Amino acid sequence: MHYRFGRKIKMGDKLLILAVCSLLGCSPKQPNQISNELRQAAGGRYYGGILRINENEYIKTLFPPAIVDVYSYRVASQIYEGLFKFDQVTMEVIQSLVQSYEVDPTQTIYTFKLKPNVYFHDDPAFPNGKGREFTAEDVKFCFTQICTQIPENQSFHLFDGILKGAREYYQASAGGKKPSFEVEGIKVIDKYTVQLILERPYSLLLSNLARSGALIYPREAYEKYGSEMKFKAVGTGPFVLANIDENNSITLKRNPNYHRRDQFGNQLPLLDGVFIQFIREKRTEFFEFKKGNLDMMYRLPTEYIIEILEQAETDPDGGISKYTLQREPETQTQLYAFLNTHPVFKNINVRKAFSFAIDRKEILDRVLNGEGYEAGLHGITPPSFRWYDIHKIKGYDFNKDSALYYIAKAGYPMGKNFPKITLDLNPEGERHTLVATEIQRQLKEVLNIDIELNVITHAEITDKCLSGDFAMIRLSWVADFPSPENFLWMFYSKKSEFKPGENTYPNIPRYYNPKFNQYYEKALAATSLEEQTKYFQAAESIMMEDAPIIVLWYDECYRLLQQHVENLPNNPMQYRDFSEVYLKPKKTEPKQEQVQ
Repeated sequence: MHYRFGRKIKMGDKLLILAVCSLLGCSPKQPNQISNELRQAAGGRYYGGILRINENEYIKTLFPPAIVDVYSYRVASQIYEGLFKFDQVTMEVIQSLVQSYEVDPTQTIYTFKLKPNVYFHDDPAFPNGKGREFTAEDVKFCFTQICTQIPENQSFHLFDGILKGAREYYQASAGGKKPSFEVEGIKVIDKYTVQLILERPYSLLLSNLARSGALIYPREAYEKYGSEMKFKAVGTGPFVLANIDENNSITLKRNPNYHRRDQFGNQLPLLDGVFIQFIREKRTEFFEFKKGNLDMMYRLPTEYIIEILEQAETDPDGGISKYTLQREPETQTQLYAFLNTHPVFKNINVRKAFSFAIDRKEILDRVLNGEGYEAGLHGITPPSFRWYDIHKIKGYDFNKDSALYYIAKAGYPMGKNFPKITLDLNPEGERHTLVATEIQRQLKEVLNIDIELNVITHAEITDKCLSGDFAMIRLSWVADFPSPENFLWMFYSKKSEFKPGENTYPNIPRYYNPKFNQYYEKALAATSLEEQTKYFQAAESIMMEDAPIIVLWYDECYRLLQQHVENLPNNPMQYRDFSEVYLKPKKTEPKQEQVQ
């Protein structure tokens, strides 16, 4: 099935792109600059140049099994590859390090033929610093690590209950022990053939193998760097990690030994490198984009959104004359999660009171200036899957009477004696701070409840989510493969009790409902999309009735590109593959940056 979405901007569309504003700021540190002319390639493409982009939050880790945030994933996916990946346009699962594969009639034995002549990046981890060939043993090593109980492994869910023997191996590896046996479901057949044996048919296996936790790295790097692989990345991907200036920038350079070619026979990647900055302030980022110091701008400063597209109305193509505008509804939901084991929020009536007290439409229209696809009046799954009707999921719209009813039922009539609660959030520019301030006001006005705002970094948010050290926390749940399952797995738990400080990822709210589990498991075992959808919707309806989270809005992405950037399609997942991106010559070509 194809997952392709988009909507053109029309005359009078209320979500218009910003007018050019006078902003102040300073240029971030750039890589060393030397002369580097673009070089003609086949098919009208060009070699050379540095793609300059920005992220508003710094990465947490580049070690594949430890990646849980989208910022780390976007960087790691340029360095590492998995057996499969996603097509940037259709979001279908496509082959990456796999040359071909077969599935037996029982749908439980997958045999993968790997691509030969694929080499890891040159690195001191290898003899003489020369990267060796990727083989089936590397797949076995990395997938065994996914089944190993170590603190940095956040990816066991990819194989738990799916891959034969995964749970037994995971339990035997507790406390740093080395199991005396291997994972039963991982078999190396020969140098280029590996086999996975499943406990049961699992229709989403290939999607799991395309996710960040299943990216492939060499044993030598893990043995040399250990925990340092957080920022020591050695993969087979199109770009090599060249430099990290912590909290400021990451430089990737072209992998000269990359195994792929494009449709015209050009060896990939086409770029000389990628320079990733970490400017947190959106206004500063926009200023840098307008000056030409950035090639892409993802998300626009909320306070300006009403204006720019007055300019777009005069453009026949609905774009901006100086830039390329890309707009997509996203597979991303903005939400607040309650810690369901918290002394206050373990009370379902408190959670429902908060959910009814928030006016999501007001937030979307007035605070965000319409920068969002739709108010979060249904479940956690966004309206990004055409075959999954979210309107069948009953969520929470603003209702003051219901809010007051449930807060009184919880034992806090008109908010009387309600304890002080802290909301943890990261700002992402000023966007989430503005929303949180408005929600703080609404809760006070409707329920007479005070909440404190604790603005911290994204890395600190991640730590709090993993440890359960929060009462209420801001999250942005982004799909890393196109399915409602990627949203609902946050609420699946085989156990009903959670220890303080225990890492329960991905179940950040520490939610448990056996009926939800029952329908969720039936969906995973379904043999048709129709049957799967029915069970996922039943599970999501049960979860929303329990109100373990507050769904705020479903996101929509605005992205601006400089017009010399080619072959960088937008998609609902913000999945990015820079291997075929290229830069066209500018009319007045400035000096190009060269990765050292």
